[in-house]
Amino acid sequence: MGRKGLGVFVVSFFFVSFFFSSSLPAAEIGQGVKITYLGHAAFKLVSAQGVVIYIDPYLKNNPQTPPEHKEVDKADLILITHGHGDHLGDAVAIAQKTNASAVAMAELATYLTQKGLKNVVRMNKGGSYTAKGIRVTLVNAQHSSSVTEEGRVIYTGEPGGFIIRFENGFTVYHAGDTAVMADMKIFGDIYKPNLALLPIGSHFTMDPVEAAYACQLLRPQFAIPMHYKTFPVLTGTPEAFLQAMKDQPGVKVLVINPGQTIE
Repeated sequence: MGRKGLGVFVVSFFFVSFFFSSSLPAAEIGQGVKITYLGHAAFKLVSAQGVVIYIDPYLKNNPQTPPEHKEVDKADLILITHGHGDHLGDAVAIAQKTNASAVAMAELATYLTQKGLKNVVRMNKGGSYTAKGIRVTLVNAQHSSSVTEEGRVIYTGEPGGFIIRFENGFTVYHAGDTAVMADMKIFGDIYKPNLALLPIGSHFTMDPVEAAYACQLLRPQFAIPMHYKTFPVLTGTPEAFLQAMKDQPGVKVLVINPGQTIE
């Protein structure tokens, strides 16, 4: 990175850090909704009423997840975008421990039932499910989905993303693993997400430039980059995403570290 590029990043990162620390009261980001980044594509969301949601809880073997977040004692909903191990992660163990409802694509839900889970919500794209005042919609993603056991690949249905609408109307879009796609404009038109959680790592998902284009389609107020730096092959960076987003002043990019919570 040249001096000019480094200067742009430093200024941009200072702006994002200042905006994050000084200008985001809880009411502005969802009136009490708490969002904790756990590394890779894993998030913990807590509603204003205390409903605990985990998304793609790849924790114990996740090199980015801080040690204090690797064990889960309470969960109400576990949303799983697809079957790959770095997303399905510890969902089965967490659901067994907490009795949380696991929400997933129909084929992946069947797999979870076969693993002994009792509270499994089978969904498909376009469908919505409401629990504890939280409305969850399963939407399209462009990727693949499978589980590998003892060298055998098990198909777990198509991949997806989730639109989560909280009791107070605050709406979060977790894209899962995906390429940029025209469907994102539909998500922006219909669901109007306040916050988009977008992969930027490239190789397996869209890269920073494509994620910035996704923001043009989605039109969120805030965007948090995810699915980067976990493995060497994921070469997309927050710096590149910030640079790609410089022409979209209406979207505030929040670069947060694993373990950090927006309250």
